[in-house]
Amino acid sequence: MQEFDKSISFDARDIRLKVGLLAPQAGGSVLIQSGDTAVLVTATRAKGREGIDFLPLIVDYEERQYAAGRIPGGFLRREGRPPEKATLTSRLIDRPLRPLLPSWLRDDIQIVATTLSMDEDVPPDVLAVTGASVAVLLAKIPFYGPMAAVRVGLVGDDFIINPTYKEVGQGDLDLVVAGSPDGVVMVEAGANQLPEQDIIEAIDFGYEAVQELIQAQRDLIKELGIEIVTAEPPEEPVNLDKFISDRATEDIKQILSQYDLDKNGRDEALDAIKQTKIESAIAELPEDDELVIATTEDPKAIGKSFKALTKKLMRAQIVEEGIRVDGRKLDEVRPISCRVGLLPQRVHGSGLFKRGLTQVLSVTTLGTSGDAQDVGEELNPQDEKRYLHHYNFPPYSVGETKPMRSPGRREIGHGALAERALIPVLPSQEEFPYVLRVVSEVLSSNGSTSMGSVCGSTLALMDAGVPISKPVSGAAMGLIKEGEEVRILTDIQGIEDFLGDMDFKVAGTDTGITALQMDMKITGLSLATVAKAIQQAQPARMHILEKMVEEIAEPRKELSPYAPRLLTMKIDPDLIGMVIGPSGKTIKAITEQTGAKIDIEDDGTVVIAAVEAEKAEKARKTIFNITRKLTEGDVYVGKVTRIIDIGAFVEILPGKEGMIHISQLAEGRVGKVEDEVAVGDEIVVKIRGFDQKNRLNLTRLGIHPEEAAAARASV
Repeated sequence: MQEFDKSISFDARDIRLKVGLLAPQAGGSVLIQSGDTAVLVTATRAKGREGIDFLPLIVDYEERQYAAGRIPGGFLRREGRPPEKATLTSRLIDRPLRPLLPSWLRDDIQIVATTLSMDEDVPPDVLAVTGASVAVLLAKIPFYGPMAAVRVGLVGDDFIINPTYKEVGQGDLDLVVAGSPDGVVMVEAGANQLPEQDIIEAIDFGYEAVQELIQAQRDLIKELGIEIVTAEPPEEPVNLDKFISDRATEDIKQILSQYDLDKNGRDEALDAIKQTKIESAIAELPEDDELVIATTEDPKAIGKSFKALTKKLMRAQIVEEGIRVDGRKLDEVRPISCRVGLLPQRVHGSGLFKRGLTQVLSVTTLGTSGDAQDVGEELNPQDEKRYLHHYNFPPYSVGETKPMRSPGRREIGHGALAERALIPVLPSQEEFPYVLRVVSEVLSSNGSTSMGSVCGSTLALMDAGVPISKPVSGAAMGLIKEGEEVRILTDIQGIEDFLGDMDFKVAGTDTGITALQMDMKITGLSLATVAKAIQQAQPARMHILEKMVEEIAEPRKELSPYAPRLLTMKIDPDLIGMVIGPSGKTIKAITEQTGAKIDIEDDGTVVIAAVEAEKAEKARKTIFNITRKLTEGDVYVGKVTRIIDIGAFVEILPGKEGMIHISQLAEGRVGKVEDEVAVGDEIVVKIRGFDQKNRLNLTRLGIHPEEAAAARASV
């Protein structure tokens, strides 16, 4: 392809697209750049594999340390496992792209976005999302696009398109909006308790910019002479659909209207219908029957057709009757129960949240500054995280068995969403100098476990005594769209998520929204419908919040007796080396003597942690004494370390030693130093002064009894 450049300018930001230069063997490739941030995005299509019954789309976002002028750490000095931010960016690209690719497509498709250069102003993630759309168009893959994404920030009262890292940090909103020609297709946001209307206006503002990027892509491919590919889906065996519909429709309707059935009971009943009414009937047909041949060639055909019929009937019931499969109204929340302090206080705080059949146990652990997560290997200005939220989804939570492996993209994404929802209400480091880790264990899943994690984690944080400013709750909204008919569902359960068109998670306090995440299964949604979903989520969140507050209204005043007690002090940064000592000798000695954990930051902040407050205080006194300025007339208790003919050397503080001349050991004449002191003696001494070489001179003379008592008390 001939090299071609295109520049797009909007809202004082420039985005440049360069095609035909890099990765010529990829199906389609584009270098998308803004400022000094440049991302290479490729899209490649390969022939599908036999037996695949889903869209095999792979999205990989790759970070290279050279992009920021760095060399990776570790023994190998090369990039290893993708950091969490890279995984989240892969998901950010995948989520708006997937619904715009035909669900019937069975060819392998891989999108690879690689950040080649990055400045400290322009985040690469939204560039990669838009670049993925361009690459797919260039690769001539069937696509209901173009698609584009922008970030919206809020600084003061003004919305900003594609704000810098600094502007995001200073503002109250970090919103990513992705859209297609049909409407909004994905929303991801963190907010500082913003009202619903502000969020709606921000999405509207962002989608206007998205439309400009969509038009720019159309202009680009027109100039290149490329047409958007929209292939037709393969023909399905119509006779099989009719065969299943004729025999199973009424039975499926009956199951979907049995509102007392739980998830497992409903699934078992539907499986029984499929087996007895469909599979058994087809098994009795002659071998040369076209249905037998079709289902033999495609063993999954019955399952796909049966699922399609179930989906059609469930959606019709909601649209026509306004009743859901569990009997709820469209805006009704499932029964809720909350408990705190479920686990012994060896864990510092615990909360159990249950909504319907979804059950999440969250556990809070309080740590010291040394427990903060180092994110220096990620390509972003943040150095460390002091709040960590991890989400686990074991197979037993859905009644399945499978190998337990390290967290996948879904687990990482759900943990990040819950983390984002809670960050706005966490205390500052100055107010509460702990590092916080919350782990959400999904014990049972039937829809919206991520919002269950938000609720359970709020309970666990308050149970641990973390002074959050307000409790946070969350609800997941769903959507059924049939033609012009649209129904928004509050608190969706598993089957509604599986067979519906939207999963829209909204979290926040009674003041406003703290996090949003919207994923679509259709090609776009109008802003009016998005706004309605946000507004409908508000009373649901308030209802859930009331149930949570009934269990625990505010954070506990006391920490668990097993949580570390923290003392914070400030020392002169120039004295850090004195506290650490040669090869860490001094700080190791303090730790061994007191049992406290000590973390020292570059600015001289010292955080001391111990389960027993007395041990932390002992370590604080020791560090204070080491770093305190020595003044003539101060009185200390010191230990005699060695003796010479003219006096004795006494260590008054770790690493600080002075000499008592023989004439200063006692009133009157002293014949031998050994007559007054011996090595190892603890004696009270006063600073007499400093000699010309700044060496410390001590004395035992002229010490008032009260001064001696105070010195002994401070040890």
